[in-house]
Amino acid sequence: MKITYKGDYALKAVLDLSLNYGNVVTAHELAARAQVPVKFLEQVLLDLKRGGFVESRRGKVGGYMLAKSPKEINVGDVVRFIDGPIEPIACIGKDYSGCTDLYKCVFRHIWQDVGRATSNIVDNITFEDLVTQVQRSKETAVYQI
Repeated sequence: MKITYKGDYALKAVLDLSLNYGNVVTAHELAARAQVPVKFLEQVLLDLKRGGFVESRRGKVGGYMLAKSPKEINVGDVVRFIDGPIEPIACIGKDYSGCTDLYKCVFRHIWQDVGRATSNIVDNITFEDLVTQVQRSKETAVYQI
């Protein structure tokens, strides 16, 4: 699994929209907070819209918002939609037939375990979980002089 810049920006956009759940956020606001180029982020947001993760609103108070609750979106869903399969190598897929050593390969089981472990992590972290983490980190970042 490799997370591209596009995948990273998609995750940041969904997190920001999760932090602002129920509100419309402009692409410029998202880009500024995530420190990403607006034009590229707009392309990412269009992809996320096609994937059913975000909705857009037109007009003077237009922008983007989540299409569903942050508790219904997990990190794995976004990663797979933007960057493709989680598996570290193609041969661990059930329908893979590109290798003659497939059934005697000692590495295949290792990669299957890596794929399962990775999926188990990213599929069990929702954006609601991440919002909670962000809020907790803000609470503990209180400085006194």
